[in-house]
Amino acid sequence: MVNLSCLDLNLLRVLDALLRERSTVRAGDRLGLSQPAVSAALGRLRHALSDPLLVRQGQGLVPTSYAQSLETPLRQALQALEGLLNGPAVFDPGTAQFDFRISGTDFFSTMLIPALIGRIEKCAPGIRLQLVDLVPDNYVETLDRYEVDLGLIPLQTFPAWLEHERLFQASFVAIARSGHPRLNEVPPGATMPLDLFCDLRHVLCSPEGKLHGLGDVALAKQGLSRRIAITVPVFDGVFNVVSNSDLIALVPEVLALHLAPRGGFEIYAPPIPVDAPHLCMIWHRRMTADPAHRWLRGEVAQLLKPLDASLLSASKPN
Repeated sequence: MVNLSCLDLNLLRVLDALLRERSTVRAGDRLGLSQPAVSAALGRLRHALSDPLLVRQGQGLVPTSYAQSLETPLRQALQALEGLLNGPAVFDPGTAQFDFRISGTDFFSTMLIPALIGRIEKCAPGIRLQLVDLVPDNYVETLDRYEVDLGLIPLQTFPAWLEHERLFQASFVAIARSGHPRLNEVPPGATMPLDLFCDLRHVLCSPEGKLHGLGDVALAKQGLSRRIAITVPVFDGVFNVVSNSDLIALVPEVLALHLAPRGGFEIYAPPIPVDAPHLCMIWHRRMTADPAHRWLRGEVAQLLKPLDASLLSASKPN
């Protein structure tokens, strides 16, 4: 059993910084301490807890399994203690100073970030925002390690330590370049013929380079398939390829409508029903009550929820 008289709050803060940074130098920078002071504190922690806690691997430190088990509850306890000592949190967007990292596809750099920056410039000029690439296979790790504050991804099964909020459903349309030689008889806005949809070659947006998507799932239900000619990691690349080739694509309807004025492509109804995925924002539950985090989540939700497919359909003329 650990003797609490051997520990003090500063040692626990050092352990938290080491688990975040995996480096005595960077942990010292975070805390305003020298590297020797951090190393000395780590020695005291090892003695008090009877565990190596972090071991050298290459140029960094790797936590032991015991240290990993401490990381989240220790951070939550320190945050709770800080809140207890500071009293009720008062958040003023107008004077707040903090960085905020959001992870998502380039859909959000088009449909969210310009409006969000407008809100921040008006209401919270001290906030610095970063939109970073979505890495689907690593989103849990990046949230867990504090590298990302908020993720914007399709709804799925999440670990218990993640919180999420549904934002909108994204319906899909087919797009083809203006003047496509095989669509002369199909007016924009009409349903693209199924045989033509399957015969034409497609460009698919896939950050991971996968060769199948929601359109392929919908076709497979009818025993059909399409011809994927190329994958690109961003939606802007999809629109550029379509506008400058005879390839077609399935894209989110709200994005196609937003980019339609720039020209170069036409919009068609897909010949098959494509499931509209729920897009949601996710965050580590330790940030749920954080006032700055809560404020920005509210701003993101307010800007994205109007993109819901049901609202989009209701706004179309009959």
